[in-house]
This record gives sequence, structure tokens and C-alpha cells, in this order.
Amino acid sequence: MKNSIQAFQEAKKYIVGGVNSPVRAFDSVGGTPPFIEKGESGYLIDIDGKKYIDYVQSWGPLILGHTDERIQKAVIEAVSKGLSFGAPTLAETELAKTIVNLFDSIEQIRFVSSGTEAVMSAIRLARGFTGKDDIVKFKGNYHGHSDSLLVQAGSGATTFGKPSSSGVPADFTNHTLLVDYNSIESVKKAFSESDNIACVIIEPIAGNMGLVPADKSFLIELQEVCRENNALLIFDEVMSGFRASLTGAQGITGIIPDLVTFGKVIGGGMPVGAFGGREEIMNHLSPNGAVYQAGTLSGNPIAMSAGIAMLKVLTTNSVVYKVLESRAKRLMEGFSESAKKYGIPFQTNFRGSMFGFFFNENEVKNFDDALKSDLDRFAKFHQGMLANGVYLACSQFETGFISTVTTDDMIEDTIKIADKVLSQI
Repeated sequence: MKNSIQAFQEAKKYIVGGVNSPVRAFDSVGGTPPFIEKGESGYLIDIDGKKYIDYVQSWGPLILGHTDERIQKAVIEAVSKGLSFGAPTLAETELAKTIVNLFDSIEQIRFVSSGTEAVMSAIRLARGFTGKDDIVKFKGNYHGHSDSLLVQAGSGATTFGKPSSSGVPADFTNHTLLVDYNSIESVKKAFSESDNIACVIIEPIAGNMGLVPADKSFLIELQEVCRENNALLIFDEVMSGFRASLTGAQGITGIIPDLVTFGKVIGGGMPVGAFGGREEIMNHLSPNGAVYQAGTLSGNPIAMSAGIAMLKVLTTNSVVYKVLESRAKRLMEGFSESAKKYGIPFQTNFRGSMFGFFFNENEVKNFDDALKSDLDRFAKFHQGMLANGVYLACSQFETGFISTVTTDDMIEDTIKIADKVLSQI
């Protein structure tokens, strides 16, 4: 990794920590992050020429893998007409229509530039619609880095042992009520202590404390509690949307939230996000209503074109998610078999093309369970896998992803490498 080591040292001179998103620094797993030169199909290739089987897929959105010709063609055609206009285009309506027609929960949608922005805007909309101020958030769920949500967050905030962030005034989080994932009693307690709750936001398939799906029975009860208290239920499907199934967690559980948020997956990997819901709620947004939200790059033509191309593939191939889930299942079964063989405590899960594992004695159902995982053992496993050409998420509290170009042979090769690494640790 000679070139990557030199590149990282150079980057640290000019970029804070050498990275533009904290988890990329590899602090929780040790070593130097490979600097990537290019992606090819299901692989990454670093600047030292080393090739890795990629299970990060740009943290989820590359469901068709790297350099998909259909997405590249759509992007190149869009770029030839201009990068951004700050004005309406037909592509915005086409992608919006596709998503609205897929989701029972969405009658209207608004595009933004990131998942963080989508969640921030959805919460503002919920407050504007209900006239209430408080929000309920689950410990370990990560909803982006807006101030009121950086309380007991998962993902990078947990990786670095800082569930809350410096620089966030206490007043900003006074209206954020923390509850336990998969615990309806903690939710009911929050409502008993506040009659000012505008919404409950949840990752229905949590991907930022590792992969921890919410129990369907819990989600049903959660929806009932929200309705009883005139609070909106927001599904944060920034990670699970179009990943767990074509219609995300909603397609698996049958639960229809009041609002849903999406991230970069709907742009085929381009910077984009969105939030949507019932027309009566969405009409409170400016210019129709008093809730303000805006963005020059919202619905930019490049991201819209990439998203349209990606969804055309996914909506016309009915078996793609069955294949993806079968490969995620096989990968986790292989890991589990090896861990059992070597007497290593190990827990796994998968939903559609998403998978996750914990070095943990017990099943992980919430944030506290996840924190009991063996982080040192995970770091050793990650280092061993990387050294043998497998690129996994660099945190115990992240999720892995299978793409349509992740072949059965790649899965079996990964299982063999995992067996070798687990035998050594």
C-alpha cells in the first residue's frame, strides 16, 4: 500500500483528518485506507493496483455495481446538455412519477441533494404539519448530521465513541426524545411525558448500528401509537430504500408511513436525496404552504438521469432482489459456519441486498446490544479481509451491500477468505 500511505499523508496536510467523511479514515479498524483509482463492475482498484471485491458499493447506492453502462450512458447524455440549470426539467417529473407509482405511502415527492437534507426537511415538514415541536428518535439510528439528530447516533458517531457532537447547542436537542429500538414501551413512555410530539423517525431496517431490522410487530405498534397521538411516522429509508426490496422496508413489512426519506440510491450513486408522503402533508411545503425548503442543485439533471436509468433496470427485472438476497444469505451463512468452526461468537442478518454481522455472543436487537460487540476482533477481521482483497465497511456499526454484479463465484471466494482470516484470529 505504498502509494496509498503516501497519498494519505499528503491528504492530511490539506484535508481535515485526510478524509471528507470521518469513517473513511479507518481509525476504528486501524491501518491506512486504500485510495481508490477506479471501480470496475463488482470491484474496486486502488492506486497501488490492488483489486478488491467491493461490499461497500459507495455505502449502498451502487446496486448495479461500478461503471454500469446504462447509467454511464444516461449521465454522459445529460452532461452533454449541461450540468445544472436551477430550473425545472422533464427528468425530475419522470423520476418522481416512477417513485410515486412504486410506493403506496407516497403521493408527492420533493428532491434534495442528500439523505441528510431529506431527513432534515421531512422533520421540518412534520413539525409544520402538526404544529408540534418534539421529535422521537431511536438510539443508534443515524439520520444524517443535522444538529437535532446528533444524539445517540449510530454510524461514524458511534465508531468514534462520540454519540453526540461538539458544536451542537443543548437547546437544539431539547426537543429530541430518545427511545430504545424495538421497544414499544420506551416509545409509549416518551408520549406520556410529552404532548408536543410532531413525529417519530426510525430506520425500519437500521443500517447504522450494523444491520438491525425492526420487528414487524414493533412497527405495527409504533404506527398505532403515532396515530393515537396525532404524530407522523417517518421511515428513514435512505439506506434501505430500493436495497432491502424494490420498495424498501415497506415492501417487506407492509407498514405504510406518513413520510419516507431516500438517499443517493435513487440517483444511481449521484448526490441526491428525496422525501415524500401524502399530498395533504406535502402541500404544506413552499410554494404551496408555509414550510420552507429549497436548493439550487435539488433535482439536478445529472442525478435524475442516473436515477431513471437505474430504476428502469430494477423495475423491469422482477427476479433481481431474489438473486441479491440469496447471495447475501449465502455470504452470511458462510461467515457463520466458519465462525462456529473456530468458536468465535458471531451474529448475522440480511435483508434483500443488505447484510451485517457482529462479533457478539447474543442476537443484536438494539443499540445497547450492538455496543457489546467485540470491536477489537472486528478490526482484526477487517484488516485480514482487506489484506486478502475484500473491501468491507470499516466499522462494526455499518452495513454491507451486494450488487447485481457480485457473482456467486465472488461470494464463494469471499467465504474462503473469511474462513482463512477467522482461523487466524
